[in-house]
Amino acid sequence: DLQNERACSYIAVLDSKSQRLKQLTEDLVEVSRISSGNITLNIERINLVELVHQTEGEFAEKFEARSLQIVSNLPKESVVILADGRRIWRVLENIYNNVAKYAMERTRVYVDMQADGTEVLFSIKNISENPLNIQADELTERFIRGDVSRSTEGSGLGLSIAKNLTMMMGGTFQIYLDGD
Repeated sequence: DLQNERACSYIAVLDSKSQRLKQLTEDLVEVSRISSGNITLNIERINLVELVHQTEGEFAEKFEARSLQIVSNLPKESVVILADGRRIWRVLENIYNNVAKYAMERTRVYVDMQADGTEVLFSIKNISENPLNIQADELTERFIRGDVSRSTEGSGLGLSIAKNLTMMMGGTFQIYLDGD
């Protein structure tokens, strides 16, 4: 309940930086666990359509702040996969966070899911705000960021974590470029 605007401003900066440090610490611990194989997966039946809808809800505010419009093409019926619920959430969170940070403002984000009974293909497409200065597959390497001029708080770990967790659960993870 501070009345001093300057003090409130400093507190806001401290809060922001401490949240960033917390996220970076969590990312480094996750990378360390993945690298050492020190992760126990709790495989269960997950409705991926429902989880994607929940993820979109979680990121609605971030997407609105950048005027990103989600165009979803998801099955009407449930699509059940076998995965670790906490880890598959982390994969989706990292992907959506990447879009929220690096997609060009005032553009559409295409979310698509196709299921054929044995496989599920989930894709998300966006236009990058800045041209990438590396190959698409390099984006999943640790500490790699697509554009050195980016001023966001990314650590370069998000897509690496997403890829490795996906692979640990028996899936595949690919990034490709079609223009930006």
